[in-house]
Amino acid sequence: MFVKTYAGAIVGIDAVTVTVEVNLAESGLGLYLVGLPDNAVKESEQRIRSAFENTNLRMTAKRLVVNLAPADLRKEGAAFDLPIAVAILAATSQVVDEMLSSTMFAGELALDGEVKAVKGILPLVVKAREEGLKRVILPIDNATEGAVVEGIDIIGVRSLAEVVGYLNGDIAIEPTLSTNVVEGLESLNRYAEDFADVKGQAQVKRALEIAAAGGHNVIMIGAPGSGKTMLARRLPSILPPMTLDEALEATKIHSVAGKLGTSVGLLTKRPFRAPHHLTSQVALIGGGQSPQPGEVSLAHNGILFLDELPEFGRNVLEVLRQPLEDKTITVSRARYSVEYPANFSLVASMNPCPCGYYNHPTKECTCPPSAVHRYLSRISGPLLDRIDIHIEVTPVPLAEMMSERQEESSEVVRQRVMRARQIQSERFRGVGIHTNSMMNSKMLREYCPLDERSRLLLERAMAQLNLSARAHDRIIKVARTIADLAGEENIGVRHISEAITYRSLDRESWGR
Repeated sequence: MFVKTYAGAIVGIDAVTVTVEVNLAESGLGLYLVGLPDNAVKESEQRIRSAFENTNLRMTAKRLVVNLAPADLRKEGAAFDLPIAVAILAATSQVVDEMLSSTMFAGELALDGEVKAVKGILPLVVKAREEGLKRVILPIDNATEGAVVEGIDIIGVRSLAEVVGYLNGDIAIEPTLSTNVVEGLESLNRYAEDFADVKGQAQVKRALEIAAAGGHNVIMIGAPGSGKTMLARRLPSILPPMTLDEALEATKIHSVAGKLGTSVGLLTKRPFRAPHHLTSQVALIGGGQSPQPGEVSLAHNGILFLDELPEFGRNVLEVLRQPLEDKTITVSRARYSVEYPANFSLVASMNPCPCGYYNHPTKECTCPPSAVHRYLSRISGPLLDRIDIHIEVTPVPLAEMMSERQEESSEVVRQRVMRARQIQSERFRGVGIHTNSMMNSKMLREYCPLDERSRLLLERAMAQLNLSARAHDRIIKVARTIADLAGEENIGVRHISEAITYRSLDRESWGR
């Protein structure tokens, strides 16, 4: 007897439909699993046999051939347990196969027949809907995640016995209701951190507002305890709420990486990732023996915060250069090549020197004269060039810290950022980008013309600060964002002038 049903395999952050074919032969013994399965899939035979035994189901003694098609695509993970088990049950006439042709299955089987949660459910459900399937049967712990996708029934199950009862019509399982994702994005986009918590630091807040408005990368340099980390962690609170498309894409990445948990259906807040400085290259960019998204992809549509930037390995930092430019990361290995999205804003912080007190207003730096340059040289010039805004963070005076004055809230700043983002959306409609930071050289000429005074000012700054061509473009992009925040159509001298001040870490101007 021949039976088939459907499962899914993850490639990058998307799913590929896998047809699970089972043939029950009249002669021979044993179960043969083919179709390029990895070890976890091969081990499914033992889990399925134990689950059958503990659920009062029978495993035939006849020869079973299970094929996972397409045969040239490597199948990984335990999510194939449930579809293989159901196909075997249908081939041995223990379940009715009426619904199998319109159903995708996913789930890991415990030895007692429990159906356990798996990674990557959201892209699987999206693929099932695209293929025109009517339902997805999956672990109850993944049901909330799957229900984000409308137009397909999500059947959450706790055990193999429930699956058998549902397919045979003995029990009824109501589909998990889809959540109102648009309403969720609006109501849950709230942050515990607020800019109002930070006393003073008006100049740094201004720089972060510009970074949020234009999607720019920013690095903060200052003494320990000056508020760099506190400010960085509040940056997401002034970013615009994610659109539905952004939320779905970010959720798919976290789903594939197994970072969602069982109670989260859709990410409603922009990701904020802060890896430790001992993070490896693979953990940062993704990959591994079984490819997984790295921190740069988990920060997609959000913030990647690297605290104490010089403490990261030089090789680790250099891998950021490509995703900062291309907004994607391609991981190529001998067995695979996958592409992950990586459209994040980099926020970095660092001390000015090893002791941390270079340029401190009250404490004396104890480092040798060359230590500042040597410390900064841990960050390559090409990487610094890709960071649009460099801002110095000075300690807040005690009197200002103890002040009762109410600081501007994140909500007020966010409204200005959203107005600037709206201007950019209108400007780049149909172009394929949505923030100033994403403009290429051709777009700079089209959208960022400079008048004579602005051009001369930028030329003098380039010559005096010995800036690179990439820094030249970054200054214009930041100036365009400053003009958008001011609601002005053209870039003026004051916009260029302010943008130039945000290049303080360039080699020839720092530490002299």
